[in-house]
Amino acid sequence: MSDVMGRVPGPRREYLIDHLAQAAGTTVRNVRAYQDRGLLPRADRRGRANVYDDTHLDRLRLIAGLLDRGHTLAGIKELLDAWEDGRSLGGVLGLVAEVTAPWSDERPEYVERDDLTARFGGMRDPEAIAAAVRLGVLEPEPGPEQAQFPDALADRYRVPSPTLLDAAARLYELGVPLVASIAHLQEVRADMEHLARRFVHFAAVEVFPRYVGSAPLDDVDAARAAEAVRRMRPLAQAVVDAELARAMRHEATLLLEASVAPLPDPVREAVVEEL
Repeated sequence: MSDVMGRVPGPRREYLIDHLAQAAGTTVRNVRAYQDRGLLPRADRRGRANVYDDTHLDRLRLIAGLLDRGHTLAGIKELLDAWEDGRSLGGVLGLVAEVTAPWSDERPEYVERDDLTARFGGMRDPEAIAAAVRLGVLEPEPGPEQAQFPDALADRYRVPSPTLLDAAARLYELGVPLVASIAHLQEVRADMEHLARRFVHFAAVEVFPRYVGSAPLDDVDAARAAEAVRRMRPLAQAVVDAELARAMRHEATLLLEASVAPLPDPVREAVVEEL
């Protein structure tokens, strides 16, 4: 007989399936689906009841965390299968958490549509807002209007990177339309993704082989690899900042030189001398 919390008395905390699902923040249907896929060990059969314990609860929370990080159920199954030899998952999951954690201290904010349009001079350009949504600058909060008209503008938006939105607003103050800022961001993002691939390739060749080889990754090596990722973050940012500053000065100088070329010789020479 279970107690009032749905736990079956015993030395360990044990659950019936509906209470297990509730404790894990999921559904009974998901619990059964994970069992069918081999992601969750079978329950202990006692009479007519299936009894689960904290190992099942921990596994459900692990699955939920990996799903939140973008892993597929098939990928999670491969990961769990690889670690079913009794070793702890702590090290490799710590590495996964370090790699997939946000690489910025920014906290998302929320903005009402009226506040958003006010920041851009009353702009109500649905195409610009739709482009911002496609790039993930804005994430519409579902509302009754979207349920009936999916293409309608949302009344409220989540802003994953307030810095990006603030930069667009400041550019707007300088006379740059939002749609132009969005187009520019799309180009910059492609460049940044290329740069990120270069850094990741560099790490894959020069750093990680000493931790991740052909042998199964143990907790010690996984922890060392996670620490390497943690230390590389500020280094990558420092390189980008330094090189961007150098490149910006170089390109701005070239632009200024071209701009003063038509000026009278004394003025042009005076400007060039200052560069």
